[in-house]
Amino acid sequence: MNSKERRECIKNLLTKNNSTHKGQLLAEELGVTRQVIVKDIAIIRAEGVNIIATPEGYLMPIEESNYVRRVIAVSHGKDDIYNELECIVKFGGIVEDVTVEHSLYGEIRAMLMIKTIMDIEEFAKKFEEYSAEPLSSLTKGIHLHTIRADSDEIIERIIKELKVKNYLISD
Repeated sequence: MNSKERRECIKNLLTKNNSTHKGQLLAEELGVTRQVIVKDIAIIRAEGVNIIATPEGYLMPIEESNYVRRVIAVSHGKDDIYNELECIVKFGGIVEDVTVEHSLYGEIRAMLMIKTIMDIEEFAKKFEEYSAEPLSSLTKGIHLHTIRADSDEIIERIIKELKVKNYLISD
C-alpha cells in the first residue's frame, strides 16, 4: 500500500464509527511506525479534514448541526477539576476541550472529548500517571471549555450547576 492509499485507509477507519483510534494501533494495523501515522495525520489535516487528537487517540468528529455548543469561562483549583467535569457530563454535556490564554504563547487548547463519568475516571488516571499539572495552572485556575449538548436546555442546566458551584466566571 502506498502513502496515498494508507492515508485514505486512515480516513476510512476514522469515519467508520465515532470512536478514537490510538496512533500505535493504527501503525500496527497498517504495518508502519507510529511516526508515519503522525505524519499521515498531519497531511490529512493539511488537506482540510477535521481530525482531533484526544488523550484516547485520533477522532474524526461527526459534525451534526443539531448539537448546541457553548464556550464557557470557569475558574477553580486543581482539586475541583473532576467535580467540574461531572457537573457537565451528568446532564449529558460533552467537554470538547480546555483552553487557556498564555501571556507568551497566546491561546493554548487541548482536546478532551469527555462524555461520561468513565471518561473522567480515565482522565484522572492519566493525570496521576503522568504527575501532570492542569493547563489552568498557567492562568491561576482560569480557563475555557467548549461544551456540547443536544439542546439549549441541557446547556442551561449545566451553566446553572456551574454557577451554584461557583466555577462559572460571570459579570
